[in-house]
Amino acid sequence: MRNFIKLIIVSLVIVAGVSAVAVKLRHSSSGATPQKDRLVVHEWGTFTSIAGKDGVALEWRPLNGPSDLPKFVHSTENLKTGLRHVNSKLELTAAVRMETPVIYFYSNREMNVSTKVDFPKGKITEWYPLARAVDNGIDWGKMKVQPGTPFNLPADYSDNHYYAARETDAAPLQVCATNGHVTEQEKFLFYRGVGNFDLPLAVTLDNNRVTVRNTTKDPIAQLIVFESRDGKIGFQTIENLSGTTTIDRPSLNQSADAVIERLRHALVAAGLYDKEADAMIKTWRNSWFEAGMRVFYILPRPATDAVLPITIDPRPDELVRVLVGRTEIITPEMEKSVREQVSRLNNPSPAVRSAAAASIKKYGRFSEPILKRMLDDESDAALRARIKRLIETSASE
Repeated sequence: MRNFIKLIIVSLVIVAGVSAVAVKLRHSSSGATPQKDRLVVHEWGTFTSIAGKDGVALEWRPLNGPSDLPKFVHSTENLKTGLRHVNSKLELTAAVRMETPVIYFYSNREMNVSTKVDFPKGKITEWYPLARAVDNGIDWGKMKVQPGTPFNLPADYSDNHYYAARETDAAPLQVCATNGHVTEQEKFLFYRGVGNFDLPLAVTLDNNRVTVRNTTKDPIAQLIVFESRDGKIGFQTIENLSGTTTIDRPSLNQSADAVIERLRHALVAAGLYDKEADAMIKTWRNSWFEAGMRVFYILPRPATDAVLPITIDPRPDELVRVLVGRTEIITPEMEKSVREQVSRLNNPSPAVRSAAAASIKKYGRFSEPILKRMLDDESDAALRARIKRLIETSASE
């Protein structure tokens, strides 16, 4: 009798359990208790500037140089096709180059999302995918976030650093033109631009001492003073910077791997996923760690939101924005090298003049700010004339 009772009890428990599961599945499939939509949005990007003698960003021509983007990326110079060519865009002057912000979307199901980024003190110059409106900001309108959907991303079959940003788990996006005839896909929203606005950090170099000043009330969580010179690397880190701090110029006795790991840690600590941090570093590794001296820092979130107000509908459950400030420092060695080459520009030998101009141009888009800074301190009339001619020549190329 006891065994019979036990058997009845066990049977009732099993039936009750199966019934509960069935009810749960039925409600789920019928939509009576739908799974809550979840949207997570992460963004990273870089603000590049050049420190003047007072530590404040110099005005320069950030777009002066060859394009480093795939041919399919859209540009303000050709809104219909996005084809890039030499044009007046290269003549834009600004204090800050907003480089490659990318916005990732993660969702538990397909959904429509609208995204708009304002840039009140700047101008958008490149972007992808299609956008509804572009000027002092960018509006992609409504797009589809499609997790798990097969996608066909554009490529121009070049070894371009743009593609590294795709190496994440973000959902693919589908954006349609207003007429509905053109559709573009990507793993992120990409945009670039130039602007004139105050960054939260001022940097000066004097007698091999680097002074960094936080100009805002919000602490700067991570800051790295980096230098690469003559094939050697050094860096120093500062955490939670408020006010002003002065440190020695880094000793050149460290490795690229060490500074990369430190920067990666800072990006993850600021909220990026591991793959996002890796994608950002891979995107910028060649230029971030090239020869020169610069300061990297994570912008306080209020500073990012003030420069680039963002509107996303529906509102994300999580929104992470990690913008890295990159302040280039004009070192005494750099000025000395350019000064020596400028003095050779009037040499009677064409070969000497050509070599001097090439040596100056190796500094790329930073050569013009270096020359302008030299001009401020130069009293020799003949040398000032050479420098001015070189700046004018650079501006017309």
